[in-house]
Amino acid sequence: MKRTLVLENGAHFTGTAIGASPTEAGEVVFNTGMTGYQEIFTDPSYCGQIVTMTYPMIGNYGINRRDFEQTVSRLHGVIVRSASKRPNHYRSRISLDEWLKEQEIPGLEGVDTRRLTKMIRTGGTMKGCFIDGDIDENTALVFQTKNQAVQKVSQAAETWHPGTKDCRIVLLDFGSKNGIIRELTERGCEVISVPWNTSYQRISALMPDGIMLSNGPGNPEEIEQTVPVIRKLAETYPLFGICLGHQLLAMAYGAGIEKMTFGHRGSNQPVQNVETGKMTLTSQNHSYTIREDTFPGADLHITHRNLNDHSIEGIRHRTLPVFSVQYHPEAAPGPHDSRGLFDQFLKMIHTGGMAHA
Repeated sequence: MKRTLVLENGAHFTGTAIGASPTEAGEVVFNTGMTGYQEIFTDPSYCGQIVTMTYPMIGNYGINRRDFEQTVSRLHGVIVRSASKRPNHYRSRISLDEWLKEQEIPGLEGVDTRRLTKMIRTGGTMKGCFIDGDIDENTALVFQTKNQAVQKVSQAAETWHPGTKDCRIVLLDFGSKNGIIRELTERGCEVISVPWNTSYQRISALMPDGIMLSNGPGNPEEIEQTVPVIRKLAETYPLFGICLGHQLLAMAYGAGIEKMTFGHRGSNQPVQNVETGKMTLTSQNHSYTIREDTFPGADLHITHRNLNDHSIEGIRHRTLPVFSVQYHPEAAPGPHDSRGLFDQFLKMIHTGGMAHA
């Protein structure tokens, strides 16, 4: 079946339909990862978005039972140059097309993803919708998208490795990836995940040794009611924030947030530790960043910067055991350069010392 992506700037990309029938519009973004499409498509930070993969062949190794970041995907669409019809891997259970149908996600293949990506890089992310069949001047186009992304992906309270004596971490869930829980439990932590709007009193009643602020979708300003809670948690417990959690921590100390032209989405973003000069490759997925002109330097110190655009990638409190990064140290399938940040977080908890992110 013919399917067309229509962008709000009027551009059309016509190809072949895969997955389910189209329902809602979404923000069209691109990801430069060559592998890890299963983790990308199930990352809750993509809630409400239509993801374009820049690597041309997607679905080669199918979909397996183990590599989900969340079991239910919140994508509004997938765009690929070519979707493999016969995946080949010993762990594969179904094809990409079959999985998209199961998840009720529309897809599009056979379009010029290079042209689409360059359009987004120039004009910025924009809304788009899928239309099946022919399009004429009478075709109704609806670009409206719904907000409240965090509320859709933040899950009910849950506990992993209950009763573990080494360390209890409360994970404030804004749309957490399974990778964060994996990294903490592999290090012997009991992890208690709580919804995004949990009060300070309820979190404190759980008697945590440390606080984890998770990743999540959308604009952090849409959930600014949680900022005072984060500020109080940071002044009480050792704290580590990732991605959206990083932005919310900065907001808790007075920083402003701004939307980037096309964001960072991929597994090869170069980040430099400004204190040591060391560079690491990182996996990233975000549209927003800390505004440089509002950075609260009296309380926070910049620890990392992106080598492509020099945006703020890491911060640390000047006196408290609190730090955060914009990128994903829990990234699967990788890179794994920054997984040591979890070790630094736990060392900070056990010693009461400062973080050296």
